[in-house]
Amino acid sequence: MLIDEWMPAWDVVERHETRIRASREQVWAAVRALDFGRSPVIRALMAIRMLPSLLTARGRRKALEARGGGLLRAGFLLLGEKPGEELVLGVAGRFWTLGGGIERVTRDELRAFDRPGFAVGVWNFSLADDGDAVRLATETRVRCTDAASRRSFRRYWRLIGPFSGLIRMEMLKSIRRAAETTRPTRSTAR
Repeated sequence: MLIDEWMPAWDVVERHETRIRASREQVWAAVRALDFGRSPVIRALMAIRMLPSLLTARGRRKALEARGGGLLRAGFLLLGEKPGEELVLGVAGRFWTLGGGIERVTRDELRAFDRPGFAVGVWNFSLADDGDAVRLATETRVRCTDAASRRSFRRYWRLIGPFSGLIRMEMLKSIRRAAETTRPTRSTAR
């Protein structure tokens, strides 16, 4: 899998999945069209996550960028994509700080990123056939660059991790709802 190429070893991992009764093409289209800003649950959870950072001008700007699915504008990189199979995003930062400390880096810089005091995160959506349905999974992996960042991230994750999981589960539900309510066309019919 692409996520394995980007982060074969990690400090923290979280995985969620759902089974979707739709064609692989319909599920992939729903993944690519996901606008998490349309979900009231995701908006509320993201707002809670961003509350402390809203105290800074940069944080308010980042909150606006993250609305409406602007992950790429907010500092995430599209690391790889196998259409119909997997999509991988990545980011580097000090996630445990008020504004998240997102570092603007290139894909190559992210692959080799080891600056002390930071963490690197990769996040994917992957599809697999599951009988008459498609299994959609999302996995988040985080690698910290040193012991101090690992301690800081783990403290942060104890508090934020459950909410992060809720966001990902809500994303999966949104994708499932979109894929299962999309009418198949000739090109997407099984």
